[in-house]
Amino acid sequence: MSEAAASAAVVPASPTADVPVPGAAVFDGDWTLVSVDQATADLLGRRREELTGRNIWIALPELAGTIFHSFLLHARSVGGRVTWRGYYPPAGSWLDATARRAGDRLHVSLRRSTGPVPEGPAGPATDPAEDDRLRFLAEVSESMVSTLDPRESVATLVGLVVPRLCDWALVSVMGDDGAPADEGWAHRDPARADDLDLYLTRRVRTAVDDNPMATALLTGEPIHLPTIDPAMVEPAFGGSEEIRAAWERLDSGSITVVPLRARAETFGVLGLVNSSTRPPHSEMEIATAVEVARRASLAIDNARLYGRQLAVAETLQRSLLTPPPQPDDLEIAVRYLPASSTLHVGGDWYDAFQQPDGATLLVIGDVVGHNVDAAAAMGQVRSILRGIAYDRNEAPARVLARVDAALTGLRIGTLATALIARLEQPRELVGSGRRVLRWSSAGHLPPLLLHGDGRVELLASEPQTLLGAESTRPRTDAVAEVGAGDTLLFYTDGLVEQGRTGIDEGTDRLVAAVRELGAVPVDRLCDALIGRIVGDRPDDDVAVVAVRCQAQDGGAQDDG
Repeated sequence: MSEAAASAAVVPASPTADVPVPGAAVFDGDWTLVSVDQATADLLGRRREELTGRNIWIALPELAGTIFHSFLLHARSVGGRVTWRGYYPPAGSWLDATARRAGDRLHVSLRRSTGPVPEGPAGPATDPAEDDRLRFLAEVSESMVSTLDPRESVATLVGLVVPRLCDWALVSVMGDDGAPADEGWAHRDPARADDLDLYLTRRVRTAVDDNPMATALLTGEPIHLPTIDPAMVEPAFGGSEEIRAAWERLDSGSITVVPLRARAETFGVLGLVNSSTRPPHSEMEIATAVEVARRASLAIDNARLYGRQLAVAETLQRSLLTPPPQPDDLEIAVRYLPASSTLHVGGDWYDAFQQPDGATLLVIGDVVGHNVDAAAAMGQVRSILRGIAYDRNEAPARVLARVDAALTGLRIGTLATALIARLEQPRELVGSGRRVLRWSSAGHLPPLLLHGDGRVELLASEPQTLLGAESTRPRTDAVAEVGAGDTLLFYTDGLVEQGRTGIDEGTDRLVAAVRELGAVPVDRLCDALIGRIVGDRPDDDVAVVAVRCQAQDGGAQDDG
């Protein structure tokens, strides 16, 4: 029977004026649309050129999970003519469908039904197997949106498909350079985990034409191999009998590879492997895998985009955080640690430099907001503050007042906390090791002073408004004396509010940690505080400046 004749066999006779004109489509054995008319394309909400020659699961990802999807799979499995009438949610209408298999091709006709739209969103009832599948897909959607960490997203996807869809799975997400950036795998049998690790970590990666992972990545379409040709795997062993033995113990019999694709980009693959004791994936399982990959791809791509945003913000921020000076008789250490979540990166900064008269100026601050915008605003505020502070030998309160005026006059539109401290040594204190600390705080946390005898003092001062708040209230300085061997610590709220701890409780925790660590070198002090309180995954940005005043042998310095 010719293709035209087969299509005619499933299309009803010439319709009456009251019956919508049906459309016809033909699928080959791999679910590629060999032909489709405009009526069918209209019913499916696509242009003909978007459908013809494309795999149906790629061209119409919204089809997966619908009852019409199940009807197509059922029609492929039987030999006779089958019909279906039901609600198709993507089109928002009822459809009448007729299908018949001819060889390896499936001929389908569609017509918009005159039936009523169902009251509820669920449409017609499904059978128990379909209900279970839909619950699984819902679990995939819910689980994959729970993190913005690409590595966690990959691990979550692997955990969802093993053993539900396969005996073992591999997920590989490509980086911007085209090399694997995040990978994860798992085996349903714990006894085979070591073999899987050995094979996947030590295999020779190849890009041969028959590599299903590479093919799926390049074409953006699923690949199914009901049997795995040993010759295809041979190059991966690289002549290693140990790797070959591990592969043989895995007893891999069949594989389905589904591309991870979102926003018109294929950026990874999901490989599903069954052992020889488990049948190759059925068409329904392949269709389910395609839908799983579609849902997971959106979540993983969101995590990738957030990761890029984090990298941009962190690169911008670090480029602005210059190394501190090391004046005579002072030891200065600085640290910056970005938040583990991209939602809290971008606003913290530190600075340390000498004014023209030789006094050392120390700055710590935090721009309100997060991400790249906050990092850019931080760069503006830091540059304005640095320029104004170096221009004249002024006290911190006066510097903050002029920064306020600049932010208002230039319409920067940014709010920030900031603390400026000027460490100076009047002529009468030269050689004594004692110095005068003057500071002014624009809504920032107070510095800590670790005395040489182990006492820790919180240098509280009068609360004052944030930078950029356009307040007319005058700013004031606070003054304290710092002795030889004393250590000053400036920090942002990421260090005290870690773990959703309140400011008072977090400050007490910080004071206790500083007291316990004592007079260790300031580099070690910064690292130890960060390690104890926030680890390597802070909830928010953390910036720290520590200054140790050393003993002096004498000398001279201009008045501050």
